[in-house]
Amino acid sequence: MSSQATTEALGEPVVPVRRSWMTWLFLANLGLWLGIYAPIQVLLPQQAELFDQANKELVFGLVTGAGAIAALLANPVIGLLSDRTTSRFGRRHPWTLAGALIGASGLVVLANAPSITVMTIGWCLVQAGLNGMLASLTSVVPDQVPVGQRATVGGLVGISQMLGTVLGAVVVTLLVTGLMNGYLACAAIVVVGALLFVVITPDVRLPKVLRPSFVLREMWISPKAHPDFTWAWGCHFMINLGNAFGTLYLLFFLADVVHYPSPEDGLLILMGLYGAALVVGAVVFGSMSDRTGKRKPFVYLAVAVMAAAALLLVVWQTWTAALIAAPLLGVGFGVYMAVALALLTQVLPAAADRAKDLGVVNIANALPQVVAPLLTTVVLANLGGYRGLFAVSALATLLAGFLVSRVRSVS
Repeated sequence: MSSQATTEALGEPVVPVRRSWMTWLFLANLGLWLGIYAPIQVLLPQQAELFDQANKELVFGLVTGAGAIAALLANPVIGLLSDRTTSRFGRRHPWTLAGALIGASGLVVLANAPSITVMTIGWCLVQAGLNGMLASLTSVVPDQVPVGQRATVGGLVGISQMLGTVLGAVVVTLLVTGLMNGYLACAAIVVVGALLFVVITPDVRLPKVLRPSFVLREMWISPKAHPDFTWAWGCHFMINLGNAFGTLYLLFFLADVVHYPSPEDGLLILMGLYGAALVVGAVVFGSMSDRTGKRKPFVYLAVAVMAAAALLLVVWQTWTAALIAAPLLGVGFGVYMAVALALLTQVLPAAADRAKDLGVVNIANALPQVVAPLLTTVVLANLGGYRGLFAVSALATLLAGFLVSRVRSVS
């Protein structure tokens, strides 16, 4: 085996990626996030209310919690498999496409679900498939993107997540009508985005002699041996937990507290403001981070702005406050998403396990979806309703700032 093959498979990339490559990665991520967030923001709450209007919050929490557990398991396992794949089609592309197809099949199940049980099974399929796709798409960044471009690419990935949220709401509220059509439209978009990326872009192949064994105990990453990875993971978890507290029940907040006449339309307006601000934050501060080589100062900025947005809704629970908080949250999350991927890929323990380790990172995306619905029920009942919920959101976000301060190898 040549040293060139070894470098391509496991070495740090040095050749800048083209804008066209970034575009196809962006579109694949856009389809993925649309397939996750259109159901979470609109379709699943509506379906939960359809099955059990009196207990819609509980049904929604149970379904999303079960799906998050599936995501939590699928992401690192698929990542580990991806790291050990020696297919002639590459390490990542086969899993990107397989994840998209599994996720799309789950959306089809949801479109035809006759009961809460089938609804739960469908959402678990969606989360397992799309989180497997997420593991492979995330790992192509350290595979192919030099460190000096990673905040820029991370900003595009963050924008794709935001646009997936906004365009998902547009698709299932304005472009198509009905639960079935909404789910089927999401399924088609997921598959098309994955296919374009897989067919058009190259993938790095892993020579068979470099393939490590598949051992599940390798999922464990020692905090003692890799403290910076542990602190960065904790920061990522708390940011996502704070964001989950602030956004998962936003539709119910608009309906039950703000009493907005059309909660779905109100959600669309807020997501539009959030999305525009996120783009600004990601593009401006992502390129600034790459130019300066700094990551942590931008995380501190993001934490401060996101916490301020949550605290605003603690003291002022009106439509006007929501209109102010949405772009604040958006610009803060945009700044964070731009630098998060760059920071996290710089603290990965081993090049041979990039996808597995990033799968462990992505647990910090999925686990809050398990924890937040369970804790939200307690917070709403015992800590002052939605005021308490937004206060807990701010607290979790501020804690993320402390955790990232403990990272030593990245400035």
